[in-house]
Formats: sequence, structure tokens, C-alpha cells
Amino acid sequence: MVENSIVDGSLPEEAQAPSSNELAAFHRINPATAAKGLNQLVSDGILYKKRGIGMFVTAGARGALRLRRKERFAQQYIDPLIAEADKLGMRTDELKTMLDQREGIR
Repeated sequence: MVENSIVDGSLPEEAQAPSSNELAAFHRINPATAAKGLNQLVSDGILYKKRGIGMFVTAGARGALRLRRKERFAQQYIDPLIAEADKLGMRTDELKTMLDQREGIR
């Protein structure tokens, strides 16, 4: 949730992130689980802690998350797409044409 909010801009850089208790109450999960997720974002450099105040979004976090998601997207979707296209004997220009056609549908 926090990561999505940063990516879509609803939680801007340098804004205070929700606390683990707020997240736990909202999602009805264990506060330790919420804290684990927030601490992972701190470890990844997406959030930073201010002692006694809370956690905040680091400058550049949105770009870093978008880059990470793009890389993950390529691994999850593009690589298998290319592998399947190779099996079908499709050329790159055919794939591009198909993507352009789909883009027209959106």
C-alpha cells in the first residue's frame, strides 16, 4: 500500500508515511507485519526514520520504485513474451505491431 501510494504520487517524497499501527488498523493485520513491511522499505532506501517522529519518503523514492517495478515487469512479462514469440517464429516488428494494435484498444 505504501509503495503503491509513492508510485502513484498520493504519498509524495518527503511526506510522512503512515505508522505501522495505522497500517495494521486499516488493513486489519498484525502490527508486527506492518512494521516488517515498513522496515523493508527503510532497508531499501525508500523510507527513512526520524527519531520520535516517524518515517518519511526519501527524495527520489518514486523514481527508484518505478525503475524497480519496470525491471520486475520486464522479467515477469516481457521475457516470457519474447520467449513465446521465438517459439512461434515471430519477428520483433510483428510484436511491435501487435503492441501498437493493443495500445489502440486501451
